[in-house]
Amino acid sequence: MPSDLPILYSFRRCPYAMRARMAVYASGQSCALREVVLRNKPPEMITASPKGTVPVLVLPDGQVIEESFEIMLWALERNDPEGWLAPLQNDRDDLDALIEENDGPFKDNLDRYKYPTRYENVDSLEHRERALVFLTKLNERLHNARNLCGDEFTIADAAIAPFVRQFANNDRDWFDSLKLPGVQNWLHSILESDRFLAVMEKYGAWENGMDELIFPPSPLKP
Repeated sequence: MPSDLPILYSFRRCPYAMRARMAVYASGQSCALREVVLRNKPPEMITASPKGTVPVLVLPDGQVIEESFEIMLWALERNDPEGWLAPLQNDRDDLDALIEENDGPFKDNLDRYKYPTRYENVDSLEHRERALVFLTKLNERLHNARNLCGDEFTIADAAIAPFVRQFANNDRDWFDSLKLPGVQNWLHSILESDRFLAVMEKYGAWENGMDELIFPPSPLKP
């Protein structure tokens, strides 16, 4: 592997890792992608990032970026051919509030809806209803636009869609029955896109000594 390539530790089904991969893919920045098995994390990843969660990006100079949204910004600030960073220039406060609500209250309710046995005295359906407050806000944004910050796909859509996907997949029939056509159509268009299908490609777990997998592996598709 070329020594100047960043290393991206990832786990295919983790929504944080998904959004990082989507931004790297869109930027065209090549990385060495190391798929992680969470129950057997490679010591190289733990050495770089003792918190032990994915994604983790290790730059050639040794700098480590541990937060998924920061990895997105790193990739897109290097190259943003589709203008994903437009919301940062147009209304940064709005974008920050949207990401904060997704990563905070919505993610908290999503976890308690999807994994109620991990918490004490949790009513999963109560948290499902609380999560719907955020989805209703997204649906209102999508009433007159194809994406969350207008008609063009941006960093906001890539950052939030993986979490809405996780929520939807917990009970897909119920989710599809909701009167949230904006969110449902928006999510469907993302999940069926060539970009998303490419970043969800399955790879075996990385081990020291293996040939490095270069990501993205093929020319970019919109």
